[in-house]
Order: sequence, then structure tokens, then C-alpha cells
Amino acid sequence: MKEVTIYTDGACSGNPGKGGYGVILSYMGRQKELSQGYECTTNNRMELLAAITGLEALTEPCKVKLWSDSKYLIDSINKNWIVSWQKNGWKNSKKEPVKNRELFERLIELLKIHQVELCWVKGHDGHVENERCDFLATSAAKGENLLTDDGYVNNI
Repeated sequence: MKEVTIYTDGACSGNPGKGGYGVILSYMGRQKELSQGYECTTNNRMELLAAITGLEALTEPCKVKLWSDSKYLIDSINKNWIVSWQKNGWKNSKKEPVKNRELFERLIELLKIHQVELCWVKGHDGHVENERCDFLATSAAKGENLLTDDGYVNNI
């Protein structure tokens, strides 16, 4: 199984507001960057979409170390929140519907394909790849050709 490292970040100017994600895929010394901006979204959605986009870019099952500065993303998996949410009919501990359910469902399917280790990195702390992902995400959010985040728009 190929071993790939993925670095991700999401950004939002306002929350909600214009947002974007940045991804770096790293394999055998080669890197590929991905980014996209959205007209109106949230920071958490962009963090999740960054991870999803990175994993969806893989063309075969891989062993992945995925780095993110989002505790929301990392803890949802590593602390088994997502398992509890599913068992509780996609309700959180406050018995409220889990936000971003459709993105978590996409992520779950990708976690079935790839062996993923989710790792937290402190944001804005000089980590080269995290800083680059932040640049990609914020640039995408400020750029042209912004997409509509249908998942956000439909859940307002």
C-alpha cells in the first residue's frame, strides 16, 4: 500500500463568509496542491472539505497520514464523536442535529477505503506545510470563480 501524507487547512473570512480550502498531497518526494474557494460557507466545512478533497484525490487505497490544525476534524474521528453521532441518529450530545452531516458521511466512506491516521498540527505556528495550506485556502477564498457550497446553503 502506498504511503501518502496529506496536509490540509480550511479558511473563512467571516463565519459564515467567503471560504476556501488548501491541500498538499505528498508522495515519494513529490507534492500536489489543491484549493478551491466558496462564496458562502463556514470554517468547519472548509476544514472537512479539505480532508475529503485530499482523500478523494487518491486513485487507489493508501496508507495516509493526514495533518490538520482543526480540532473539530481530528477530534470527531480520534475521539469517536462520529461513532456516537451515528449511534444517536446523527444527534450530538445536546440532542441537536450534527452540523455538516453530509460531509462527515463522505469522510466516513473515504475512511473505509484508506488507512488514515489523523494528526493535529498547531496552526499559524510556522509548520511549513500548514502555512502553505493556509495560504492556499485564504487565497482561494479571496479569488475568483468561487463555488456555491450547496451543503451550507441548503442547511441555513
